[in-house]
Amino acid sequence: MATKTEGKHAGEFMVSEANGFRSRATATVLSGQDLVAGEIVERDGNAKLKALSGLADTAGDLITQAAGIMWDNVDATGGDVAGAVIIERDAEVNEGELTFPTETSDGNEKANAIASLAALGIIVRTNPTVTVS
Repeated sequence: MATKTEGKHAGEFMVSEANGFRSRATATVLSGQDLVAGEIVERDGNAKLKALSGLADTAGDLITQAAGIMWDNVDATGGDVAGAVIIERDAEVNEGELTFPTETSDGNEKANAIASLAALGIIVRTNPTVTVS
């Protein structure tokens, strides 16, 4: 029997968000990007989304700031894709479902990305408990 690998689903990283879709926004994904649900993104000079680079200055502080988290998978390898949904404010998310920048030798990328999200009001939870009523 063939093995199938299930990819990430839209919004599976969410723990909670603000009422009325206030946490969400739409944006254009930069050509050449292949982003997955839960990937932390930044904006380029033209306000288009790309994967958060995780670049840090000599003090270890993140140079680029997170713009939010991709709601769903978006393949823009063939050109810009408009209308992509991101979580850009006031939400709680599951750390285990996020895609962070690749860690380098200083190891601060993940912590800096979490701090950058916190500045947007996006709180990263470790092992969150979700109650459904």
